[in-house]
Amino acid sequence: MTPSDVARAATELHTEHDLVLVEGAGGLLVRFDAAGGTVADAAWSLGAALVVVAEAGLGTLNATALTAEVATRRGLDVLGVVIGSWPAVPDLAARCNAADLPVAAGAPLLGALSGGLARAGRDEFLDEARRGLSPWFGGDFDADHFARGASASRP
Repeated sequence: MTPSDVARAATELHTEHDLVLVEGAGGLLVRFDAAGGTVADAAWSLGAALVVVAEAGLGTLNATALTAEVATRRGLDVLGVVIGSWPAVPDLAARCNAADLPVAAGAPLLGALSGGLARAGRDEFLDEARRGLSPWFGGDFDADHFARGASASRP
């Protein structure tokens, strides 16, 4: 499958669905065809805006900043960042990153999903997703409130 194939398939899906999400597992520069096509190439072929899914802890600011920089250099629009697995007991790095990730991404924090959410049943998953995702995704997440709460427990 090539980046053009991905774009074509997503475009076809969009004719029958309100929203089509294409996950770029592994990151923008991961190759997935023999010609060296990458996730970034697929996103560019789609003309798609990106949501960066970031980890909560140590190292995520660099990874997020690099992803946003690559996206921008390739003409891609980064809409925001979502923390993909917010720990039940966040350490200092995670608490600081709640405020610093939007700076690293150059885009707003659009959500923080609870760790372990993939194991939840359907109803619990939907409730947690609503709480953890911004109104942009149909949720109730308030980034300012979340960042204040995370930083309140910072030393």
